[in-house]
Amino acid sequence: MTTLDDKINEHFAGFVVRKDLVKAVKGNAIVPTYVLEYLLGQYCATDDEASIETGIETVKEILRKHYVHRSEAGLIQSTIKEKGRYKVIDQISVSLNEKTDSYEATFDNLGIKKVAVDSGTIKAHPKLLVTGVWCIADVQYEFSEDARTSPWMLETIKPIQIARVDYEGYKAARGQFTKDEWIDLLMQSIGFNPDAFGRRSKLLQLMRLIPFVERNYNIIELGPKGTGKSHIYSEFSPHGQLISGGEVTIPKLFVNNSNGRIGLVGYWDVVAFDEFAGREKTANKALVDIMKNYMANKTFSRGVNPMGAEASFAFVGNTDHNVPYMLKNSDLFEVLPPQFHDSAFIDRLHAYLPGWEVDVIRGEMFTRGYGFIVDYLAEILRHLRQEDFSNRPDQHFRISEKISTRDRDAIYKTMSGLLKVIFPAGGESAEDLEELLQLALESRKRVKDQLFRIDATYPEVDFYYLGSDGQKRRVQTVEEQEFPQFYHRRPAQDPKDQETSAEDGDVIEGDDGAPLAPPTASAKPALEEGHHVFAENRKGVSYDKLFGPYIDGARRIIVTDPYVRLRYQVRNMMEFVEMIIRRKAPEDQVAIHLVTAPNEGEIQIQRELLESISDAIIGTGVEFTWAFDTSGTAHARDIVTDTGWKIVLDRGLDIFQPPMRREGFNLGDRLQEHRMAKGFYVTYVRQ
Repeated sequence: MTTLDDKINEHFAGFVVRKDLVKAVKGNAIVPTYVLEYLLGQYCATDDEASIETGIETVKEILRKHYVHRSEAGLIQSTIKEKGRYKVIDQISVSLNEKTDSYEATFDNLGIKKVAVDSGTIKAHPKLLVTGVWCIADVQYEFSEDARTSPWMLETIKPIQIARVDYEGYKAARGQFTKDEWIDLLMQSIGFNPDAFGRRSKLLQLMRLIPFVERNYNIIELGPKGTGKSHIYSEFSPHGQLISGGEVTIPKLFVNNSNGRIGLVGYWDVVAFDEFAGREKTANKALVDIMKNYMANKTFSRGVNPMGAEASFAFVGNTDHNVPYMLKNSDLFEVLPPQFHDSAFIDRLHAYLPGWEVDVIRGEMFTRGYGFIVDYLAEILRHLRQEDFSNRPDQHFRISEKISTRDRDAIYKTMSGLLKVIFPAGGESAEDLEELLQLALESRKRVKDQLFRIDATYPEVDFYYLGSDGQKRRVQTVEEQEFPQFYHRRPAQDPKDQETSAEDGDVIEGDDGAPLAPPTASAKPALEEGHHVFAENRKGVSYDKLFGPYIDGARRIIVTDPYVRLRYQVRNMMEFVEMIIRRKAPEDQVAIHLVTAPNEGEIQIQRELLESISDAIIGTGVEFTWAFDTSGTAHARDIVTDTGWKIVLDRGLDIFQPPMRREGFNLGDRLQEHRMAKGFYVTYVRQ
């Protein structure tokens, strides 16, 4: 157990569970995570190993005896008949039989229908009428000579969810954790090892929770396959419903005119549309129109009185192409069905979560630490829907007055959601607010910038905010920084006319014009002083693009970086040396000297790794030497050349997120441009 795990168990005893236990008990039971964690929470909410082992066996026994496998439905039916009654765990839905004026339940796995249900049960659990709900139920069997009477009866039913939570206790316990500890606790709660994610990647994962804490919040996430886009909506909460984007109808989603029964939006906090993308798909125009009205006004109507609901919408789908292809040839919404590739629909989205920044899920990314029982957290998030934190940033920041009301509302809703998730009891600093405000602005800007591509009638919007010092701070999306040559293409222009930015001899620029392409024989860029900031999760960055033009022609280079200690950091140094070998002429001699700090406890390993660089490059025309700064005074991280350039980096050479894949291959291990960067800055100074 880590120090964080100890702290979690101390302050949330009884409401947390070790997350790897779900796999230990699941077996071949096809049940949502919240069902398993509900049971684990009853028997394994402890840090005592002996109690955990006993609890696991108890849960396994409950699943073995009471969970209904479809293949064993006949056996369970026989057991109920022989015993007269039996407890089962199954997904249950209820419908009204108007001919008999009675409610009848259907057990999905057990395969029985027309199970008698009393009106009191329906009043207590109305969601049963809308879609299947996982429950623990007592089923009775009483045979009747009357063929019209079903022998099956539902005696008791208990939806699998925590009945009540102490919200004030939750807020008080939050105060015992730092911001970073709390974010890591939430990451472990949704099943991930926080060490496998950078700061921005963690926040993107937590953005998926916003629909659960914000009423009528509309978010879309499009990205590559296998990044876990739909997991949180199908497995995380009993208050969310995941449906296939092609299977939804107006009566199912909104209201059935024949009986006046409200659809999914009236019963669920979140309705998520899976597999929403696909240009070949078609959608009912009337459905799209009602959705657009609901997303904008929180109401819907089908020729009768308008009705309101609070359900948030989440749209998830896979992209067909990478980001530069979409930016060059179409837009970031290109995969949507034609009826949804509509400016009015897209404008109603509060945020676009960039799915291409979320890594493909791998085994080593799952946690073995403690996190909230997801049902407990789901109830907390549901309670938070009653709060409104959207005005919190106003005490420190002011959003541009040129931003429209719809844009402003979207930004504030995203901000409110992030604050509810990370700072439910308040206490955030101005720095914390600024980090979240930038993410909220960027998430809406991604929507608005693509709208301008799709429909030229939409005006360009300058997304910026003012700090307490009155300074204007503009916000850019990561892909805007990474692919400026494609991002700013205007809709009236032909994509073929936009290809000049990346031609040979040109310099692809980062934000503020940082050189990101090596010079060529045909045209060398003019080197300029400057300070440039690079966003976290950005790709397309390499030592060659950042440093190459500034070290060309140097005969002596001094690298000062106190954190060339761990194996992957020494590998960074080796890659810097490799870059110089590639760029220099074969006949040139270059000396590289590293000043770093000793890695206490593992100095010998560090020495051997650094010496291996010297040995590996013998005969290349490059000499590598190094020395420890034993005084402890070398805190600077910079690169100085004998040609008069000094390159200052806040992270030294450690600008990339460390690789997590333990087996197989990762393109980022081979090519720096395909690694995700940490957030960092670089400053070029002519001495």
